[in-house]
Amino acid sequence: MSKVSVEIPDELLEDLDEHVGDDAKFVNRSDAVRASIRKTLDRLDEIDERQGRLEEDDE
Repeated sequence: MSKVSVEIPDELLEDLDEHVGDDAKFVNRSDAVRASIRKTLDRLDEIDERQGRLEEDDE
């Protein structure tokens, strides 16, 4: 798995940390960031599909 480094505003990081921990949705920040990226990419794919910009798979 590759590592990336990003700069995140403190306010956004504090918000993220509210969802990370033993009693929270995510085990750690990395899990939270990965889930966020996946969800964002899924939404972008949905938008592209509605706009006719997604190529269909040849199966």
